Order: sequence, then C-alpha cells, then structure tokens
Amino acid sequence: MNNIAIVVHGGAGAWELGSKRIRVGRAACDAAALAGHAVLKAGGSALDAVETAVHILEDCPALDAGRGSYLNKLGQVEMDALIMDGRTLNLGAVASIQRVRYPISLARRVMTDTEHTFLVGPGADAFADQIGFPRCTIEELIVSSDDDYEDAPGPLGDTVGAVAMDAEGNLASATSTGGTRNKMPGRVGDSPLVGSGGYADNWTAAVGATGQGESIMKVVLSKRVCDLVSDGLSAQAACEAAIRLLEERVGGECGLIAIDSQGNVGIARNTRAMPYAFVVGMDGKLKNGQ
Repeated sequence: MNNIAIVVHGGAGAWELGSKRIRVGRAACDAAALAGHAVLKAGGSALDAVETAVHILEDCPALDAGRGSYLNKLGQVEMDALIMDGRTLNLGAVASIQRVRYPISLARRVMTDTEHTFLVGPGADAFADQIGFPRCTIEELIVSSDDDYEDAPGPLGDTVGAVAMDAEGNLASATSTGGTRNKMPGRVGDSPLVGSGGYADNWTAAVGATGQGESIMKVVLSKRVCDLVSDGLSAQAACEAAIRLLEERVGGECGLIAIDSQGNVGIARNTRAMPYAFVVGMDGKLKNGQ
C-alpha cells in the first residue's frame, strides 16, 4: 500500500496578510485537505479526493472559484476548471462556464461522459443542461460587498486546486477558478489548460499551479514540474526550480503544489502568500501555511 497524501491551495493572488479574507481562505484549505484525506483514508480514489477537496474551496466565498469568483468587465461570472487522472492521463476541462456552483464536477463529467476533453462557453453550458447538471443563479456566485473579502486588485488570479495520491499509488490533480478580476469576457487563463494549470502522471507527479495565468501558460508550468521530477528532482525541488524558470524566462509570479510518485509533497511560491494545507499518511496530521 502506498502512502496516501493530499495537498490543497487557495490561490497565490492578491492577498493582504492578516485580513479576514486570508483567514477564511486558510480555514477553507484546512477543511478541504481534511475532507480529501478522509476520502483517501476510506479507500477512495485520488480523483474522488481532489474533487471533494475542490468542492469545499469552490464553496468558500473568500476564494476565486465557484462562489466568490471574480467578475469580468461585464459583471459576469465565467469560470474554468480542469481535472486529470494520473493513472490513465484522462482529463476533463471546462472554460467560460456560467451558472455552475461546482465547475470541477462538470469538468469531471466531460472526462467521463464525453469523447472529448475540453468544452467551452455555450457548448459547456449546453452539455451541463444536457446531462441535467445542477445550475445556479448568478447571484449565488457573487459575494456581497458587505462580506469584506475584497483585497486590493492585483494581476493575479486566485485559482484553487488540489493534488492527491491514493492507496493504489494513483495521482490526480484538480484546478478551479473564476479567473482574473475585471477580465475581458471570454478570457481563459492557465487553469483549465492541461500542463499549465495542472497535470497528473503516475510516472512523475500531480501538480497544480496558481498565479499569473498568462505567464504560466508560456512555460507550460505544471508539466514542467513533472518533467523535472522525471529528471530526478523531488516534488519540492521541482516546484522551486519551475518557479525560478518562470521568473527568469517570463518574469512571472505563481504558486505550485505537487505530490511526486514517491508520495513526497512540494509547495512553493514567489508571491506574497498562498494559503495551503496538506496531510500525508493514513494517520497524518494536518499541516498548513500561507
């Protein structure tokens, strides 16, 4: 039996340290990691664990995914998500989806219920309706200004994500986001793009990225971490090396989480903060930080 593990993050975005928003975000990361770990401990799959964890993050109004997603220039909510199975390399993704509370679960349905891997905009909306996927109102996704979760706008998107290893040694990655504040309608960042916002391969690692999507895409950051693990680096060393590459090549800012095929955890960032939490082992204790 392999050593189960899960890591989650709440985004490497425009955080104000000590703010109400980061406290709420950190608490959501703790809850997500514990929920995902409970799935793994009960013998559940890595895919089930990351989907369960991301649900909790998508429900948190202080995080930019599902409820609490940032608005685009037209005041709309357009969300993106990606889920990937490290055992088979199967994946599902959606982009510019509207009126869905849990985009990560719709992405999984794309993976399991279609011959495709990626649906966008009206096509993704039509697919959701076709399969009877639960829809919500726009108002359910928008957080009231009274909740005081708005930090100073910055160039980063507060993607949420999770990576996991189950008892069978299978890896999985899941990423969900509302994108950047005040973005152009139809803008898609790194989050739903395989290899950029996330990647999972049992041979190397499961990875999730967050930060400046336009920069992350340019170097296909999550796949880069997997390639570095393939070259012999640990999950931690690979995350750190990938961020150095992002800085040197395109001047980007981001955060990364990873679990390699040996069950080692990697967490790194070059931003002000990135709330995260993880649990390793059947009886492991929750560890967290920002």
